[in-house]
Parts: sequence; structure tokens; C-alpha cells
Amino acid sequence: MPRTVGVEEELLLVDAASGEPRALSSAVLAIAEKHAEGESAFEPELHSQQVEFATHPCASMDEVAESVRRWRTEALRHAADAGTSVAALATSPLPVSPTIGTGERYQWMAEHFGLTAQEQLTCGCHIHVSVESDEEGVAVLDRVRGWLPVLLALSGNSPFWQGQDSKYASYRSRVWGRWPSAGPVDVLGSAERYQAQVKELVTTGVLRDEGMVYFDARLSHRYPTVEVRVADVCLYPADTVLLATLVRGLVETAARQWRAGEPAPDTSTALLRVASWQAARAGLGDRLVHPRTLHPEPARDVLRDLLDHVRDALEDAGDLADAQKALALVERRGNGAQVQREILARTGSLRDTVAECVRITAG
Repeated sequence: MPRTVGVEEELLLVDAASGEPRALSSAVLAIAEKHAEGESAFEPELHSQQVEFATHPCASMDEVAESVRRWRTEALRHAADAGTSVAALATSPLPVSPTIGTGERYQWMAEHFGLTAQEQLTCGCHIHVSVESDEEGVAVLDRVRGWLPVLLALSGNSPFWQGQDSKYASYRSRVWGRWPSAGPVDVLGSAERYQAQVKELVTTGVLRDEGMVYFDARLSHRYPTVEVRVADVCLYPADTVLLATLVRGLVETAARQWRAGEPAPDTSTALLRVASWQAARAGLGDRLVHPRTLHPEPARDVLRDLLDHVRDALEDAGDLADAQKALALVERRGNGAQVQREILARTGSLRDTVAECVRITAG
């Protein structure tokens, strides 16, 4: 059976008229809790200008698509009841003074990390894919690390920062990279070594707990999954589904390589940091560092090589044709960063850019 997939998306709360972020997460979450049938899918995040939802584990990409659209629509409905709206934007295009949430954990982070925490009003997308064991999970992490910058480029949806064009496709990733535990990690080789590294990081006292191990991809500390955390939240729900499809394909492909005895690529973490920077800067509009050659190649070619890399896994899961169509669509219209810049060029207004992104968010 195909591996199950879960999606977590962080959404920005924005004023429907002005486009400015609004610190109304408590009100939105209270409304969501009131209407929930069982446990609410929505959770607070570090800042009061954002909310997060998590889908249940999904067996098919049709189920992922239905869940993402459902919870985005629910988020829009609950936000409207609270007098605001939501947009799937990884950073606010308009200037904002972020408000840290009131929970004890968030207050500790604000005190401990200062301006780094204060400025972290960013929205990501996390994809969970089931694994059979921690050993398989670490084998997967060791073998997917080179492809993670490509996923970042695909999802890039944060070109603006404090009212200015950042010149990046994913400025969120540059802000996120300020956390001490964020980014790519070395090949670890075994679950024992992975857990030892996590324990060592927490023991330093710099991190509050295991939940603050912000690797680009990690073993989830809550679920039996590999959690890929590198991506911006995608503007279009269809792009989230494509991202989930590719991540599941990468996990399955890596697990097969491990079972076949294929060694993990030994690309240095320093090179992966450079590749991630290039992906954040260029998005799909320029060249990316190819995971195999480590040379710059056109983004379109690297994306197609990614699809070829996971082709067998996608074909076996029945996802190949849909992934090919979805990738062709992204190649034509661009990722979220390209769409945001196109809207701004057409309207001349960041406020109108946010308003159009609110309309796009639900799909």
C-alpha cells in the first residue's frame, strides 16, 4: 500500500480591505473550536497573525487535495466570522509589526531568541510521510537531502518583506534560517546517530526541547513519519498537492534505494546550504544547483530530473500522470512568488496583491 501523507499549512491572517496582517488568531481558533466535530484541525502558531491546520493521514492524493481545500475553506470561513481573512502567503507583502502569541512556550522563545523570534512571521508547509521505523526514516533523510532545495524553489511564495521586494523567491527561508537548528544536516547513517544528535542539541540548552530541532527534514517527534519542512506555504492548493506527491515519491524512492543497499550521496552540508540559498533566490526563474552534478542548471531541467528520479514510485502509486500535469501547470504560470510579482506589476498595489491572493487561497 502507498505510504500515508499528512499536510500542515500555516496561513496568514489579513485584513480583507487593507491587506495588512491582523493579530486575531485567538478569535479565529475559538470559532474553529466551537464548530469542530471532534478535535479541531487548527492550532496556534508563534505569532497571532497566523493559524495552522493539519490534515489527517491521507492514503491518496485525491484525499490530500480534498483535505487541503476543505481546511483552507474552513479557515476562510472562521476568519470571516472573526472579522478578518486568510491568505496562503509565506510572508506578508505589506509592512507588519508581528505579535508573539501568549502561550508559555512562545513567550520563552521571544525572551530567549529576541529579534529572531519577533521577526519570524513566516508561513511554511510541512509534509509528513509514513515510515516503517526510525531506521528507515533516517535512511530516507540521508537520501533526500540533495533534493530539498528543489522543493524550496518549487514552493517559493515569499518575494516581499516589510513592503519591499526582497529579490528572493523564498525570503521566508532566509528568515527561518536564523534559528540555530534550522537548515540541512549531515548524513547520519543510523537512527542511533540521529537521536544522539538531537539529544546533544537539546542538551546545549539553546533549544527548549526536541520540537525546536528545525531541520529541513526530520523524524517527527509526534508521529511515525518523516517530516519535510523546507517549503513555503504554497499559494495554490494544487501546488500543495504536487509538493505532497513529490515528497511521498522521494521518501519511497529513498527507502527503496536503502533496501537495495545503495549508499546515500555524500554531498557536504556546506554545499547544500549554497544550493538552498540559490533555490531561495532564484525560485523557478533561473538556474538551480543540480543535486547530482552540483552544477547550475535551468530550473525547468532540474524539476524534470526530480520527476524522473521519483518516476517509478509515482507510477506505482498511480500519481505520475497527475504530477506531470501539475508540474506543467507550475512551469507555465510560475510558483507563488512569480504570481505575486505578476499581480503587483499588473495592479501596482501590494494591497490588491494580497486581496487577489486571498481569492486564490481556497482554490
